[in-house]
Amino acid sequence: MNPTADRHEDDQRGAQVVPLFGAGQAPTGQPPDPGQELEPAPAPPLEGELVTEEEYARRIGRARHTPPVVVRRVVVVTSPRAVAGGRVALRAGVTVGQGFGSWARRGWDGATHGVYRRQIEAAEAAGDRERLADWTGRRDQAKEQRHRRLMDAPKLAAGLAIVAAGTLVGSVVVVVLVGLLAQVSGAGRFLGVVHGAMGAVRWVLGAVPVAATVMLAVAPPLLLLAAWREGQRRGRPPGWLATAEQADVDVTIDETTIAAALAALRIPQVSDHLKRGRPLQFLTTARKDGRGTHAVIRLPAGVPAEKIARRRDDLATGLHRLAKEVWPTTGAEAGILDLWIADKGALAAGAGPYPLLTEGLVDLFKGVPFGKTLRGEPIVAPLMERNTITGGIPGQGKSAAARAIMCGAALDPTAELRIWIPDSNFDFEGFRPRSSRYVMGAENEDIAEILAHLQELHAEVQARGDLLVRYETPSVTRELASRNIGLHPLVCLLEEAHVAIQHSRHGGEIAQLLVDIVRLGRKRGIHMIVSTQAPTKDSMPRDVTRNCSNGIAFAVGDHVANDALLGQGAYAGGHRATELIPGTDRGTAIVKGFSAQRSEMVQAYYLTVAKGNDQVGPIIARSLAAIAERGHGLPGGHSPPPQIEAPRDLLEDLDEVLGTDPVPSADVPALLARLAPTWAPYQAMTGKALRDQLTEQGIKVPSTGNRFPLDPVTVRAALAARSTTDLDDDSQPS
Repeated sequence: MNPTADRHEDDQRGAQVVPLFGAGQAPTGQPPDPGQELEPAPAPPLEGELVTEEEYARRIGRARHTPPVVVRRVVVVTSPRAVAGGRVALRAGVTVGQGFGSWARRGWDGATHGVYRRQIEAAEAAGDRERLADWTGRRDQAKEQRHRRLMDAPKLAAGLAIVAAGTLVGSVVVVVLVGLLAQVSGAGRFLGVVHGAMGAVRWVLGAVPVAATVMLAVAPPLLLLAAWREGQRRGRPPGWLATAEQADVDVTIDETTIAAALAALRIPQVSDHLKRGRPLQFLTTARKDGRGTHAVIRLPAGVPAEKIARRRDDLATGLHRLAKEVWPTTGAEAGILDLWIADKGALAAGAGPYPLLTEGLVDLFKGVPFGKTLRGEPIVAPLMERNTITGGIPGQGKSAAARAIMCGAALDPTAELRIWIPDSNFDFEGFRPRSSRYVMGAENEDIAEILAHLQELHAEVQARGDLLVRYETPSVTRELASRNIGLHPLVCLLEEAHVAIQHSRHGGEIAQLLVDIVRLGRKRGIHMIVSTQAPTKDSMPRDVTRNCSNGIAFAVGDHVANDALLGQGAYAGGHRATELIPGTDRGTAIVKGFSAQRSEMVQAYYLTVAKGNDQVGPIIARSLAAIAERGHGLPGGHSPPPQIEAPRDLLEDLDEVLGTDPVPSADVPALLARLAPTWAPYQAMTGKALRDQLTEQGIKVPSTGNRFPLDPVTVRAALAARSTTDLDDDSQPS
């Protein structure tokens, strides 16, 4: 018997081969092609494991009867209102926690003199010895006062105990005396008074637990409410706790918010200053200012305010504002930050209606209405002894701004208007009846006419200079401007100036004329407004932009245009019209020269000229009526033919305008001009000319106190003497 053969047969009968397929040996599942002749192939090596039939059945059965995996999805439906409510509750909890934390910090500061410590550290860091000595002295004084209070505490407690004992004894004595008095007088019994007093004492002792219970019940809610208010004032919950309804809620702008925004800039000196627990020094605490909040902060040593101004975008994000709503500028010193933050959405309010839409006139020497600052304060555009350049991307409001200025100029009856538009548009057509010169068009003949008018204006600049020499004054005054002697205010507008300046034939001469006019015209009562889309060196002479005291910059494309309108270095200093958004900020401009500030953001008044809603036409009609009432005709235009007047008698007119007291001779011509407003010699008369004429008539005006007072008695005596002479001449035979 062969044991090896027997074992092999047993393996064949009771075992099954379980193949273990390797890489490349898995069955393909494809039947062989019937027409394909199969060649015997070597049998691949079979890898497997020998198992018994029971094991094989057990494995197959377990695979067949394995229960299927059931995947169940749990869907949690959460109401948005419930989520918002949860966030509100969590936000309130965080705010209450911040309130308790604020109290803890303030308590620790009070216990450790933290306020004095931080101020001393700040003075040491700044190297301010005077301030260091001051705060060190304050700290020592505070410590001494606290020590005295602690030493006096036992005495205070003993005093309170004595007062309490005395009060108790006094009360007992009073009760006894009242009881005896009642017993003696028969009004009551002594014991009854004592029992009444004891009843009052028992009532008070019974009320104390009740009051204590009420206080214990009410105190926790009141404490939580107080902590919540403290947290609202001192802390800021995380942004992820805001609900959908609170997403657009404005944050409170205060010292804490401003300090957090400055810390977020990650400027090393500021971060180190705050990390050491030193507070920022607010020279002016955050307070309401117009349509926003204003604060003045002394920055840590080594941080100029200009550095903050350059990072306005980053600062605005920390204050939850648009960049145009945050205005960081340099204060009285390089290290003082003057910060104004607009209320959220303040620009949407606009400038409102033009203030002179239905009534009122203007004195150009006091400026004309232009718009409102971001703070909501009205602002005027100064015109006399100035020039204006305005520009920006097309469609942002530069023509509307020029229209507002020209409407103000039109409402001064003494002002002359000249308008040139090297283009075809309707923006200023309503000013045609009020203008002494008006050209519209871009054809060669239109540009040639504009050139001729500028040549005429250039000659008038020289003539006005001669008049100033004649009247012995360095610049045009209100008095001279009202005399109709050729020194009236003259406001000129060259709209789309780059078109005329870049004209192939006349552009060079127009540019040179503009340079001379803006250089010399301002003191001679001439105000030039230059409006352009592209204030670059090729489209606008540098000497024009440099001599325009007023700059109006709407949204511009780059820093070059920005500085051309607002002055060299404006962009680097944070005065940036590039941050205005075209379309969104239409009608909003950065202006210079309108106030004591380096620049301000202003929303210009808008006057429409649309058909059916023309606001300029009624203003022009009102201005023409004022001119007609004045009686001098259109300034610079075609005046009505002068009427021939009979010669006036100077002495008789002086007798009429003078009272009883002497009057300085310099003030008398104005009285004569008011008496005879159409008599040209009086309009051009000066005090010196009056004295010369009186000398010719034998009246000597003394130079008392260099005032040259004209005595009415002297004038009337001369007039009477002349009348006597006339009578004597009439009595003689002819």
